[in-house]
Amino acid sequence: MKKQLSAIVLTMAIPFAAACGNDDAAQSHEDHTHTAENGDLQEMTASADTLPSFLDDKDDNMRAIYLAAAKHADVLDQMPCYCGCGESAGHKSNLNCFIAERSGDEITWDDHGTRCGVCLEIAATTAVMTEEGKSPEEIRTLIDNTYSEGYAEPTPTPLPGV
Repeated sequence: MKKQLSAIVLTMAIPFAAACGNDDAAQSHEDHTHTAENGDLQEMTASADTLPSFLDDKDDNMRAIYLAAAKHADVLDQMPCYCGCGESAGHKSNLNCFIAERSGDEITWDDHGTRCGVCLEIAATTAVMTEEGKSPEEIRTLIDNTYSEGYAEPTPTPLPGV
């Protein structure tokens, strides 16, 4: 997974303009799928091992980033997002671009990350650095330095350890 995520961060040539999941998949999962107030599609699955149907038509790189977001949710929750989703979608951290809610094993996934290169880059970078043994503080410093100019205001994410 580490090499795969490293390749994702290096290439970042993922087609970010992909549409939300197809209508047939949404209808077959309608018990677990809803549209959030901000327009994002959200779908609940039984665990982090089961990806949402809105990723069915997405490439392997995007699915890998969603899996990495679930695996490293505790660290992603400490990383801000700089795409403007704090204001537009009420997100509190980069984690919210991929996961709206966790309850026990159940996860409510959010499709925001499928349409946003900044979200994907921050999540992939965080996952790779976590796998390399970097601390949340080191990762946060890199993220803040990388996106502090030329991007939207960050989500209101507290600093790690605070």
